[in-house]
Amino acid sequence: MRDFDLAQLRTFVAIAEAGSVSAAAKQVFLSQSSVSEQLKKLEERAGQPLLLRGKKGSTPTPAGEKLLNYAQRILALSAAAYEDLQGQALDGELRLAITDYYRPSEIARVLKRFAEEHPRLRLHVTILQSAVIERSAGNGDFDIGLAMRLVDTDGRHIAGVDPQQQGTVIRREPLVWVAAQQSDMPERTPLPLVVLPASCALQQFIATLLARHRVPYLVSHTASGVAGLQLALSAGLGVSCLNSSAVGTELAECPAELGLPPLPLAEFRLLPPTPGEAQLVSDAREALSRLFR
Repeated sequence: MRDFDLAQLRTFVAIAEAGSVSAAAKQVFLSQSSVSEQLKKLEERAGQPLLLRGKKGSTPTPAGEKLLNYAQRILALSAAAYEDLQGQALDGELRLAITDYYRPSEIARVLKRFAEEHPRLRLHVTILQSAVIERSAGNGDFDIGLAMRLVDTDGRHIAGVDPQQQGTVIRREPLVWVAAQQSDMPERTPLPLVVLPASCALQQFIATLLARHRVPYLVSHTASGVAGLQLALSAGLGVSCLNSSAVGTELAECPAELGLPPLPLAEFRLLPPTPGEAQLVSDAREALSRLFR
């Protein structure tokens, strides 16, 4: 037989996307030894190594990259076929609003996978600030919103997203102070700060935090969105704060010697359902919740 085992492909995709066997084990609900065994069998079937293991985790080999592309589509089609046969296929139009802080280097791939899993769904995506998503919830501009708020290590609300809104927590990750890899900007006083517009809750929090800790700063650049902020940081224009999944390869965490104050966590959550929402939207929210996690 010239084919692949779906369970092994699912495990391989989980490792490639999560970056390590231990992280993938949690996603596929298997022990690390079972995950490693499935990967070994898949590599034997493929006849070549699919992942490179190192101190920083697991990364696909050239053959692994090729198989990863196929595996994601195979799994998506398998899920779509099952849902269609069960009468659960998402069929219609869905408008999704997402904060641009959410996994900016991966979100396009994640949404592509969602579209492949639900080929009958017409998906429209808008990237907005969390504050705009919160204010617009329920007014008809979009069906599902994914916003960011700041929380402490116990999950208590600090800033952003109405604390009374429940919703579904998708992801929590640390916030870090970052600058360009080779930049000497952070050594300056006052601190050159790269920011987003003042309407951004995270930027408001940063300004308040620096003032509270009496860290002198000046705004060296204002970007319109996270992509522009990343470019300005990469160009060495200053320092800023980003959630860990938004820190690109050209950026580095600022050293502790710089004396910048500690930061909370970024929490991403799908906003709760609106009264009387369509069943399609409810089903799509559940599907997105599984995928985004």
